[in-house]
Amino acid sequence: MTVTRKAGILLTTLLVPALLYVFLRFGTQNHYVLPRYLPKIDSTNGEPLMGKVTMPDGSQETDTIFNQIPPFKLIDQDGKTVDQSIVKNKIYVADFFFTRCGTICPRISSQLTRVQDIFRKNPDIVFLSHTVDPEHDRPEQLKAYATKYEAIPGKWYFLTGDKADIYDLAMHGYYLPTVDAGVKEGKPDETFIHSEKLVLVDKQGIVRGFYDGTDKEDVDRLVLEIRILLDIYSKE
Repeated sequence: MTVTRKAGILLTTLLVPALLYVFLRFGTQNHYVLPRYLPKIDSTNGEPLMGKVTMPDGSQETDTIFNQIPPFKLIDQDGKTVDQSIVKNKIYVADFFFTRCGTICPRISSQLTRVQDIFRKNPDIVFLSHTVDPEHDRPEQLKAYATKYEAIPGKWYFLTGDKADIYDLAMHGYYLPTVDAGVKEGKPDETFIHSEKLVLVDKQGIVRGFYDGTDKEDVDRLVLEIRILLDIYSKE
């Protein structure tokens, strides 16, 4: 094999990866898509309901209509009455817990601390933790719990209020099971039954993902999909 031919093969070997990188980096675009969950259902045919939907840029298109998290009025860990305005134009993560929970709640809250730390400097990301034991979990209990898990004021809200309102929000807003089993003599963990799921909600109040809050790998997926959602909004 001549020196010239060897040089040509070497040059080709070096150039192909470089050209491939340039093509992938500058000649293509990444299109991230996150599903939307909980479409409204047309009662006449059982199919997803279609209609005019206002897009983020203000235009209207015919598309599937999705359920949005309904308005709420609850009390936070500082004793302040808060409503849906705390998540206006925000991406947020919601969950349901209670302070006396000794099983899954500490694991979920520890994972949320980790996620909060990742996005601590991003004002577009907030967290809502709703107690399913509001008769016990008044603001002072929530405040102590928030301190334990290093919640950042104004970023991670712990919410209490009327029990019927919270349970209705869980089951008909987030579509998560929430049950008071009425076990008065047993341990609290035997009384209050709730989901371990974390729920990702976009700026339009539409659910974009469900994640197992006790599973680090699934919470890692939540972190990734928050970043994807941020990227989607940055391009609109």
